Amino acid sequence: MPLAPTHIDAGGQLGIIVNPMSGRDVRRVAARAGTSAHMEKQNIVTRLVLGALDQGVSMIHLANEPFRISSRAVETLPERGRINMVDVPISHTDRDTEAVATAMWDAGCRIFIVLGGDGTSRIVSRTLRDATLLPVSTGTNNVFPYQIDATTAGLAAGLIATGKLNPADICVRAKQIHGTDAQGHQDIALIDAVMLAGDDIGSLLPFRAEQLRDVVLTRAEPASIGVSPIGGCLMPCHHEDDFAVSLRCGAPAMHTVRVPLSPGLHESVDIVDFSRIALGQKLTLTGPGVLAFDGDRIKSVAKGEPVSLQVRRDGPWVIDGLKTLNIAAAEGLMVTSA
Repeated sequence: MPLAPTHIDAGGQLGIIVNPMSGRDVRRVAARAGTSAHMEKQNIVTRLVLGALDQGVSMIHLANEPFRISSRAVETLPERGRINMVDVPISHTDRDTEAVATAMWDAGCRIFIVLGGDGTSRIVSRTLRDATLLPVSTGTNNVFPYQIDATTAGLAAGLIATGKLNPADICVRAKQIHGTDAQGHQDIALIDAVMLAGDDIGSLLPFRAEQLRDVVLTRAEPASIGVSPIGGCLMPCHHEDDFAVSLRCGAPAMHTVRVPLSPGLHESVDIVDFSRIALGQKLTLTGPGVLAFDGDRIKSVAKGEPVSLQVRRDGPWVIDGLKTLNIAAAEGLMVTSA
């Protein structure tokens, strides 16, 4: 299981990337998902910043965006001089997150806290393949981000960014699903790739059980929401495991699992078969259908059109916040001797 390089030259810098739209989509109506309001995100950013500054981070990069979540989060802090506000053109698309991540990287930032869901982390990972991330959940069907208090997350990221802890003791490189279509276009998913039948590329609704056809999972976790627990009920697979899981859904069913495909939305999913996938093993899905990566419908696939998938452990390095604090305590980093 590859670990992070022994040394990351973070220069005491930390980037905090916020998706203002995470936790605010149609699943608040079509399921029972909670809402992540802008004021709540603002408070989270403040706690992240204060935690990181407490560990001696020299510069924190935040981005200006139309809702002013980050700028309002820090405008009254005495440490305002240690905060850099990044300006990028706003398109209200995925390109905004890509632009913010690139601008912070170009400024010398290598350690990032990503505030959002699986989709937000996917965009940052696709943009900054060699970054080190601490993903914090504010989205809906989240498997990749941690459910962790912002104060704790800020402390953990600060310990890494300031070089107080060796990332090789903490960070594991993420698995990614690499997808290539018949035209040679490539994209990645961090958690799941799904071929949907009878769906539309423009839909934002939760997946329905009868739409699921082929599923590939880097993480099949029973205690999660979305398509990941489908595999988790049959063949659990976690972040540290050096394999992935493939499922074929529909009839004739060999198994049926009942899982929450979205918060409060429980459905029975029929499984034709499932199998363990070795890292590097190539799979081919064929249309017709709609291909979704980490819950986002990205491509309509024509009848007979192939899509090649391969799971590799070549994503960003991931900081385990709780493990980081436990190691810091064990090494006495949180104690000042008299």
